[in-house]
Amino acid sequence: MNAIASGYDYPCEWVECTTEVKKSRFITRLGPVYNKEQAMAALDDARRDHPEARHHCSAYLIGAPHAAQLAAMDDDGEPAGTAGKPIFNVISHKQVGDVAVVVIRYFGGIKLGAGGLVRAYAAATQAAFQQARFCRKTPQASVEINCDFAQESALRHWFLAHQGELQTVAYGQQVRMQAVLPSQALPALKERARALGFAIRVTD
Repeated sequence: MNAIASGYDYPCEWVECTTEVKKSRFITRLGPVYNKEQAMAALDDARRDHPEARHHCSAYLIGAPHAAQLAAMDDDGEPAGTAGKPIFNVISHKQVGDVAVVVIRYFGGIKLGAGGLVRAYAAATQAAFQQARFCRKTPQASVEINCDFAQESALRHWFLAHQGELQTVAYGQQVRMQAVLPSQALPALKERARALGFAIRVTD
């Protein structure tokens, strides 16, 4: 089962931690983002909070880990490939989605070299992942149901028991429900529709 079908982990909230390598201080922030604007806002916050830092390097991945809607990385003045890429590589290895990482570097006066920078930014990102707490995003399906009035109460209880949510209910000759539910519960709902004889249509 792929990441989209089974869901994926994402950060529950923002965390911050500090590591030090040869007197350079690395402050890492890791947290959830759901679009490019939120990722850029996190970077802007880091620059505002630490205006005297030498670098504010970052990477983010929006969507499922193996089918990202959007992903980017930025070295922010560090030698090409020594900051944004190692940050992003750790994100990819962790198989986490909807995540942004910003690593703020205060230069300590000792050059680390390309290899040292790669290791330092990767270690700083790894430290934040070890501190972070992750939640699970479950794929959702939207459905439209047309049923008899006598079936409404039982369906309401069914959705409650299967972590579904009724969004709208309209009354005419039948009851029309718009609802969302975990995708993994959809086969059970279809089976119930066949057994009880009501109509169901998946709308996304």
